[in-house]
Amino acid sequence: MTPGNNGASTPEDDDPFGYLYADGQANGAQPPSGGGYGYPNSVSRVRAVGERRNGQQSQQQTAQYGQYGQPPTVPQQQGAYGQPNAHYAAPENFGAGGPSTGRQPAQNGGGRGRGPNTKGLLIGAVAVVAAVVIGIAVAMTGGDDDQKDNKAGGQASSSAAASGSPSPSASASGDDSKDELPTVDAKALNLGGSAALASDVKGAQADGGTYVGNLNQVGNSVTWTVNGVPSDGDYTLFAHYSTPGEDQSMTLTVNGKTFGSKFPLRNYSHAPAGDFVKGWTTSFTYPTLTKGTNTLTLSCQDGDKCNVLLDQFWLKKGQVTK
Repeated sequence: MTPGNNGASTPEDDDPFGYLYADGQANGAQPPSGGGYGYPNSVSRVRAVGERRNGQQSQQQTAQYGQYGQPPTVPQQQGAYGQPNAHYAAPENFGAGGPSTGRQPAQNGGGRGRGPNTKGLLIGAVAVVAAVVIGIAVAMTGGDDDQKDNKAGGQASSSAAASGSPSPSASASGDDSKDELPTVDAKALNLGGSAALASDVKGAQADGGTYVGNLNQVGNSVTWTVNGVPSDGDYTLFAHYSTPGEDQSMTLTVNGKTFGSKFPLRNYSHAPAGDFVKGWTTSFTYPTLTKGTNTLTLSCQDGDKCNVLLDQFWLKKGQVTK
């Protein structure tokens, strides 16, 4: 220390409120005016009570330490050892958010900050629209294919149905479809055994109402020699006949070979037994023919039921039902 008056006593005995007491006033204590204590030449403190506030730095830098009891003569550089730094503040002086760096956060869309990715959104929207358009086009194409498949399936179903047992049919009178291929009346058939022509029962479609009777005996038959078959393949052979009461069936021979199943001659008209006038109806089967001339024979064989009157045959190409 340098000689001089350092106050009422040593620094630890300084009383900041000495000016309030008589002995202090006697020793020259004055109310503080510059941040020091009440005694003259008292040591200046780094900061006065209450001068710093939470979250803020002191508005006024406190006096720097010099020699004890002497004011500093040379200002100290900020940040020197043992001195407060303008960029430093005690942790308790900061708020809950921590120290401020003095930088403002970048705003979306301002300065160099990145805004919304409008280009990416536009590309995504275009991709969605394209996907929807493609899906609609595929669906429409698939619908056309389904319609074609349904049509083809319907035709296949009709053919499949035709390959089963013949369905009931009314008299073939007025059916123009049989004119596509040859039609034969009873008079043009070759008769075998004791089969004979007759015209007593009304309802026959053949010319003059003529039909073949007396087929209900083993060995009796009718044969049709067909000319002009256009090509090899499956055909439908129709027969117009009368059979009241119980269903009948006879053996079909195609070009000298027995056809796989009996020709069905069923009572589709539901005529009572013995009433041949009401028993006229039509049935069919599906023989395989060759191009040109073919021979078709319907005969009564062992195990057959042959109580029928037969007046016409006709052909149609393919497997049909009408």
